[in-house]
Amino acid sequence: MDPVEKIKELAATLASVTAVLDLEAMQTQMAELREQSADPELWSDQDNAQRVTRRLSTLESMVNKVNGIGQRLDDVGVLYELAEAEDDPDTRAEADRELEQLRKEIGELEVRTLLNGPHDESEAIVSINSQAGGVDAADWAQMLQRMYLRWAERHGYPTEVYETSYAEEAGIKSTSFAVKTSFAYGTLRGEHGTHRLVRISPFDNQNRRQTSFAGVDVVPMVEKSDHIEIDESELRVDVYRSSGPGGQGVNTTDSAVRITHMPTGIVVSCQNERSQLQNKATAMTMLQAKLLARKRQEEQAALDEIRGDSVSSWGTQMRNYVLHPYQSVKDVRTGMETGNPTAVLDGEIDGFIDSEIRWMRNQEKEE
Repeated sequence: MDPVEKIKELAATLASVTAVLDLEAMQTQMAELREQSADPELWSDQDNAQRVTRRLSTLESMVNKVNGIGQRLDDVGVLYELAEAEDDPDTRAEADRELEQLRKEIGELEVRTLLNGPHDESEAIVSINSQAGGVDAADWAQMLQRMYLRWAERHGYPTEVYETSYAEEAGIKSTSFAVKTSFAYGTLRGEHGTHRLVRISPFDNQNRRQTSFAGVDVVPMVEKSDHIEIDESELRVDVYRSSGPGGQGVNTTDSAVRITHMPTGIVVSCQNERSQLQNKATAMTMLQAKLLARKRQEEQAALDEIRGDSVSSWGTQMRNYVLHPYQSVKDVRTGMETGNPTAVLDGEIDGFIDSEIRWMRNQEKEE
């Protein structure tokens, strides 16, 4: 396709995306948030103040990105004209690279418009648990934790590790951490499910191939409006000493907190703060999120039963990571595949996430 036609096509897509995002409404909200952030009283509630500033930063970033892409589309058109006028292949190659980058970025914006679920805008709590595979599974769970934290770091998203339970030999039994940016839940919820790793085990002295599994759970951070009443009499609260790899004590006081919700069996833990009260407060927030997710699942199951639908859960094996005898990462639902697992495990998972979001929207339309 002629570059001029490509630019027109991308400009039309950008206009459509801009209309769906409603930049005017975003700018109105930005003005309101700026007014809130200028109020000295805002910081009397640290959690709310951080939510306001993060939301403002997210909106400013989105508006600047959309406006910047529009300007770059105009500029790349001028660059092609310059290349044509001067018959300069280097300038044309530069314009081709910029046009391809713009195509990619506009595609990412288009995916963002699909995040319109009731909780998609929320921050996310990600939990990872080692499953079948022994010490390899524990090591695999830690590799996944690093993958998601690196993904967040690449995008500049703040994270907070709430709890990590280390395995005895290597790796971790479980971990929970927050991704503190708007739309984190909508972006990551397709990662929920079982992740399978095939490799030569570094823990096997006979160098045999090992298959191991880890489960990933993603729930939205509970907002105050989503509050669920929890009966304190239904909780078992245990305190213990925070520990690091190999069982090494992190501090000398019993500040870590584990809360068990007796009716459901849901267990949450937090050990990232030295204060037992702070750890308990964070653990209660995690429990709220998990109870809310459970409530939504029960409500959805009831609706499915009424409709007579047989809707399969997304929480099944969803991605295979093969490091031996060949190199591959493949999503079993979307078909998305790459031959570069090293990059994926270093946090380059945007292609998988985008394809998941499109796949989930298609599933929801069919349902």
